[in-house]
Amino acid sequence: MEISKSDVVLSTAGRDRGLLFFVMETDGVYASLANGKERKLEQPKQKKLIHVRKVLRSDSDLARRIRSGERILNSELRRELAVIGQQINVSTKEGI
Repeated sequence: MEISKSDVVLSTAGRDRGLLFFVMETDGVYASLANGKERKLEQPKQKKLIHVRKVLRSDSDLARRIRSGERILNSELRRELAVIGQQINVSTKEGI
């Protein structure tokens, strides 16, 4: 699965395992990740692509703004990831 800018990914390794992030940039080997809390936009996390799993391709207004390079806020990242996290938890619980 190809990971690209503005995708939502789940960290699968390291001390941030289990956290959701937005992909801010990618170069084919590494991705710059931010979630607005532990990793802010000013200092995104550099993580190898083999250590993240794509959760979904977000079609929200925020994802569109990330792709176009518009200015976004850390609070917007936190808010969007909280909603996505709730949806993921609900869908996995329904599958049990």
